[in-house]
Amino acid sequence: MYHSVDRCPDDPYQITVTPERLDAQLAGLRRRGLTGVSMAELLRARTEGRADGLVGLTFDDGYQDFVDHALPLLRRHGCTATLFVLPGRLDGDNAWDPLGPRKPLLGATGIRAAHDSGMEVASHSLTHVDLTQADDEQLQHEIAGSRTALVQLIGAPVDGFCYPYGYVDTRVRDAVRAAGYRYACAIDPGPLAGDFTLPRVHIGQRDIGVRLWLKERLNRRRGRMLPTAGGSSAGVPCGHVSRETAPRVSRETTPRVPRETSAGASADPHGTPNARDTSNSRGTSTTAAAPPGAVKP
Repeated sequence: MYHSVDRCPDDPYQITVTPERLDAQLAGLRRRGLTGVSMAELLRARTEGRADGLVGLTFDDGYQDFVDHALPLLRRHGCTATLFVLPGRLDGDNAWDPLGPRKPLLGATGIRAAHDSGMEVASHSLTHVDLTQADDEQLQHEIAGSRTALVQLIGAPVDGFCYPYGYVDTRVRDAVRAAGYRYACAIDPGPLAGDFTLPRVHIGQRDIGVRLWLKERLNRRRGRMLPTAGGSSAGVPCGHVSRETAPRVSRETTPRVPRETSAGASADPHGTPNARDTSNSRGTSTTAAAPPGAVKP
C-alpha cells in the first residue's frame, strides 16, 4: 500500500516515498521475478489459478503526484496498480490530515489519464470520512455515491473500494457489498475475513533491502495474506507494509473501537480490528499477493 510519491521532507504520517525510492522498490520486485498488478488483476488471477509471482499494488487517496511520478515508473517496470480516489474531492487536497503540508489531489482529467493508462481506478469513499461513525444516509452517500460518480467519470465499471483510515466494521462492510463492489481493501481487519476486507501492508521511504525483507517475514507470520477463493487464507503477506508498522506520528495508528466488535474484515484470520493497508513483497501485494502455488489478493 502506497499513498504519495513525491519529495516531501515534512511527512508526519510517513505516507510519502520519493520517486527514486519507488523506482528502487519496483526494480527489486522485478529482480525477484515478481510483477506488480492492480487488485482487480490479482483477484482475477487468483480465480484462474495464475497468481504466482504477482503482487497487488495500491495507491490510496489519489494524489496528483501519482500521475506525475508513480505512473511513469509503473510503466517503466511493466506494472499496473489500483488507484483509490475520492470523487467528492476532485482537485482538492488532503484536508482530513491535521498535520503536514496540503497535498493536491487528482481532478477528473488526472483520474481519466490513470484509467486510460491501464491503471484500475477504484473508490476510497466520496470525501474520506470515518465510515464507522457515519449515519446510514451518509454511509450510502459515501459508498454508493462515490461508485456512481466514478463510473460516470471514467465510463467503466468500478469494482474496488478502500476504507478510509482502514476503519471498517460489519455494517460498513455490508454496505460496500450491497453497493455493488466486488472487493474492498482494509489494512489489518481482524476477525472479519474475505474479499471485502482484504489486508494490506504499507510501504514507506525506509523500506528497501533488509528492512523490506524483514517486513515481509513479519507480516507473513502475522497472517496478512490474501484469502483463497474458498475463503481461507493463503499467500504471502500483503505487499506493502502498513503505516502501522512504520515509525511515525500517524492518524491511522490511533486505537479505535468500532461500533461492532469485529472491526475490519481481513483476508486472513489474523489481524487487528482496525486496518490500514497491509501487504508486503514476494508474491504479495501492496494489498496482497501470494507465494508460489498460493493465491494472492
